[in-house]
Amino acid sequence: MGRHVLLIEDEPNITEAMRFILARDGWTVSSHADGATAVAAVSRARPDVVVLDVMLPGRSGYDILRDLRADPGTRRLPVMMLTARGQLRDRERAESFGVSHFMTKPFSNQEVLETLNSLVAS
Repeated sequence: MGRHVLLIEDEPNITEAMRFILARDGWTVSSHADGATAVAAVSRARPDVVVLDVMLPGRSGYDILRDLRADPGTRRLPVMMLTARGQLRDRERAESFGVSHFMTKPFSNQEVLETLNSLVAS
């Protein structure tokens, strides 16, 4: 079974590092860097899981998550949010919008793989 992840992240270093980790584990990896067009990118890509940065140009990850959860087509799509700011307030806000998992940067490669594999398995 193929696993497809869409990385919505504007930091090229993080995108490339995650692409390398995930591709090596057998994932198909797509990426998108603009918050303003992220929801449309999810619709086009039809991924099995989304990795969504909180801080994006054009639109915040929270707004994107809220839109994904409001759409019946993406309501149940697993979304893992990444943030450099891991305050409890940020985590609670993401959870109130229906995030599947919340991870702070820096993260371990193993943690990313385990989390994404468990999100697509459930």
